[in-house]
Amino acid sequence: MTTAYLALGTNLGDKARNLQTAMDWLNRQAGTITARSSIHRTAPWGFESANEFLNMAVRIDTDLPPLDLLHAVKAIERRMGRLPTRDSGYHDRLIDIDIILYGNVTCASDELTLPHPLYRQRPFVLNPLNEIKDV
Repeated sequence: MTTAYLALGTNLGDKARNLQTAMDWLNRQAGTITARSSIHRTAPWGFESANEFLNMAVRIDTDLPPLDLLHAVKAIERRMGRLPTRDSGYHDRLIDIDIILYGNVTCASDELTLPHPLYRQRPFVLNPLNEIKDV
């Protein structure tokens, strides 16, 4: 069993429900959520939008290896209605789930980099994470 930390964000639809649905699916498909931050209201980062974000962090105990956890997270995003974008920029989204930390694992591949390379530069990730972990 490994402890991982995930960041969740949403700025479309019923945002509070999106976060709860994502947590429900994570508990079913990825492991057991053992802690969660409060919900933070934040402005979009990296793009302009009239839609404010709700962001939070969760701690999850998982038996999935890092890439399997990533695939589970991406499947949850798709199941919730997140569509792939044609470019690499940031966009409005129903749900975004990022793996921030996975135990003490460090890795860098085309698919996954751990720890998440930008999490310390993003207050909408770092502030919720600080509520549930000393980083």
